[in-house]
Amino acid sequence: MIDAFLQPRILETKDWATITFLVVLCLVVVAKSAFENRFSDYIRLLVSDKFIKVYKDGSQLQSGFSVLLFFISIFSASFFILLLTNYYNIGHTTDGILFIRITTLVFVFVLAKYLVEKIIATSFGIEEIIETFNLKKLTYRSYVFLLTLPVVFVLYFTNYVTNNFIFYIFIALFVIILLTYLFSLRIYQNLIIKNLFYFILYLCAFEIAPYYFLYYLILKY
Repeated sequence: MIDAFLQPRILETKDWATITFLVVLCLVVVAKSAFENRFSDYIRLLVSDKFIKVYKDGSQLQSGFSVLLFFISIFSASFFILLLTNYYNIGHTTDGILFIRITTLVFVFVLAKYLVEKIIATSFGIEEIIETFNLKKLTYRSYVFLLTLPVVFVLYFTNYVTNNFIFYIFIALFVIILLTYLFSLRIYQNLIIKNLFYFILYLCAFEIAPYYFLYYLILKY
C-alpha cells in the first residue's frame, strides 16, 4: 500500500495589485475627462511643446490636473520599485504590505523634498522660479511614468524583468531629468549665471543628495 502525502498548494493572490492598477487607470480617465484639452496637449508632449508654453505658470503646480499626475506617477514609480525588489530578491511582487511601504516612502520623500525646496525658495525670494521649475519636473517625470505604466502592468503580471529593461528605464529617467534641467537652464540662463554658486549648491543639496540617501536607505533596509 502506497502512502500518499498531500501538500497544500499555496496560491499567491494579486487581487490588491489589480485593484490598485484599476484605481490608477481611473485616475487617468478622470484626468482625461475633466481636463480634456489639457490632457490632449499633455499626451503629445514628445512631439509638441504646446503644453509647456501654455501651462508654464508655477501656480499650475497646485491644479487638479497636476495633483492627478502626481498620484499617477507615485503609484507607477512604486510598482516599478516593487518589481526591482523582486528582481534583486529583496521582496516579492505579491507582498501588498511592501508595496504600501514603498508607496509611503516615495510619497513622503517627494512631498518632503518639495516642502523643503518651497521653504528655501520663500526665504530667498525665488518662489516663483522654483515653482515653475518644479512644474516642469513634475510634467516630464509623470509623463515618463504614465508611458511606462502599461509596461509595468504587463511586467508585473508576467514577472518578466530583465537587465535590459531596467537599463532602458534608468536611461529614460536620466534623459528626462537632463532635458528638464536643459530647458530650465535655457529659460533662466542669465539668472543662473549671476548666481552660479547658489545654483550648484541647489543641485547638490536638493537634486543629488536626496536621491543618494534614498538609494542608501533602499540598499540598507
